[in-house]
Amino acid sequence: MGNCCSDAGGRMAAVGRTAATGNQHDAVDLYLKSRGIHGIFSQIELSFSAADLRDRDVFSKSDPMLVVCIKERDGSVTEVFRTEVVLNSLNPTWITKYTVTYHFEAVQTLLFHVFDVDTQFHNVEVKMLKLEEQQSLGEASCALSEIVTKPNRSLTLDLVRSVESVSSTHSQHRGKLTVHTEECFSSKTTAEMTLSCLDLEFKDLFSKSDPFLVISKLVESGISIPVCKTEVLKNDHNPTWMPVFLNIQQVASKDSPLVIECFNFNSNGKHDLIGKVQKSLEDLEKLHSGKEGENLFLPTLVGHDYENKILKSKLFVDKFSETIQHTFLDYLAGGFELNFMVAIDFTASNGNPRLPDSLHYIDPSGRQNAYQKAIYEVGEVLQFYDTDKCFPAWGFGARPIDGPVSHCFNLNGSSNNCKVEGIRGIMTAYTSALFNVSLAGPTLFGHVINKAALIASEAQKYFVLLIITDGVVTDLQETKDALVKASDLPLSILIVGVGGADFKEMEILDADKGERLESSSGRVASRDIVQFVSFRDVQGGEISVVQALLAELPTQFLTYMRSRDIKPCS
Repeated sequence: MGNCCSDAGGRMAAVGRTAATGNQHDAVDLYLKSRGIHGIFSQIELSFSAADLRDRDVFSKSDPMLVVCIKERDGSVTEVFRTEVVLNSLNPTWITKYTVTYHFEAVQTLLFHVFDVDTQFHNVEVKMLKLEEQQSLGEASCALSEIVTKPNRSLTLDLVRSVESVSSTHSQHRGKLTVHTEECFSSKTTAEMTLSCLDLEFKDLFSKSDPFLVISKLVESGISIPVCKTEVLKNDHNPTWMPVFLNIQQVASKDSPLVIECFNFNSNGKHDLIGKVQKSLEDLEKLHSGKEGENLFLPTLVGHDYENKILKSKLFVDKFSETIQHTFLDYLAGGFELNFMVAIDFTASNGNPRLPDSLHYIDPSGRQNAYQKAIYEVGEVLQFYDTDKCFPAWGFGARPIDGPVSHCFNLNGSSNNCKVEGIRGIMTAYTSALFNVSLAGPTLFGHVINKAALIASEAQKYFVLLIITDGVVTDLQETKDALVKASDLPLSILIVGVGGADFKEMEILDADKGERLESSSGRVASRDIVQFVSFRDVQGGEISVVQALLAELPTQFLTYMRSRDIKPCS
């Protein structure tokens, strides 16, 4: 288009555009891929309007244009989008929309700048405009999470003077900017499939195989990225798995190629490939309608090349249906919250807090220790999903002054109130506790998990418990029992391992590698509620602890809501 302007009422047709946010999440995507995890994401369309803008023109009203920027974790700012110019209006409604990918596990900070475009530039393409030649009408900022958690999905921001503007001793009225979000419809279309196999080949020497499926999408580079995984079925050569749900947008489209791999589960994590097929969702739908099976194949080395050996084993699609499912954002818009809780390890293995080599050392320079980093990074994301921002906070593995060792004490020192206000409140209570308790042991999780479960059982909310620890849990079976019991509750548990301990046993609590937890009575967890990450695994890379931890949380939330047929309020 040669002209970048719309009429004053904003009714003239405009070409919408999509601006991507770049590749800042590549690191977390690769990390999650290595663990067989795929986080929940949604495409969101942002629309904009303003009211009571300043009038910077002499003989007419301002001609406003909105510029959107993204502020990265390192503080750098990148422009990602410009609207059209609305002529002669102090209350513009822009037509051009901005489409952004919403990542639950990241704080996506948006910066908004409103400019008055000078008359001489009205015939210039908006992307060619030099912003330094335009007059600033004000700016505002917010996190994307702040918008999507509003019941009406709209957030109104006060426009303030740009820092580059001429300073003034008086506050000036600069109007308001309203940002409204709509989730793209394709985010809600989900394919539900029940998959089964016949005549799987033996992989175990003395028993039948323990099969599970991994479904991956193929990207242009040829790399396969896991998007879905079934449960493990013990000793079964003719397995039928629980239904799997694939978001159409998650796999690109119905005709995009998918790889379905059947593995034999091994407790050491080195699973044996039994066979695989490559089909699109459209192909799988045809298999279901035709009641046909597809032979698995196994890449086999012949000479110096691999050839696909066709197996007698077959994959069947027993059920295939498409539905419009409520998304994570639908629940947020309906008023559902994620309530944050934290439990901190005060066992003696952390070292003397007064010495610099302690994991609990409070650096006078302000540099955060691993516990502070985990609290801040996770809390920074989750605080937007909790309206009152009053967080239960506990410590465990320490001896309060003149008392026995406690495996669940209130971090703020109160005898009857475990809550603190805001992330700053957690930080203050944590620092204070270091000087009011004696580090002891052992490392027991059962008490704090049961405490969190009790709160979750008494409230109509969803809770997220963050446990930060430096060592392997001592009460492993008691912890498993508590987790299996808690799997029926609106609760997810995030565990961060800090320090140099061997956390292999901790990964048993995280069901990502196969089997669900089983209690001492033989009861199996109804769902996976634990996500574990070792701080050192991500500390040196581009991925943050919070991204690794939170990737599965929306899926755990949705699994709970859907299994109980809890629908968001309209």
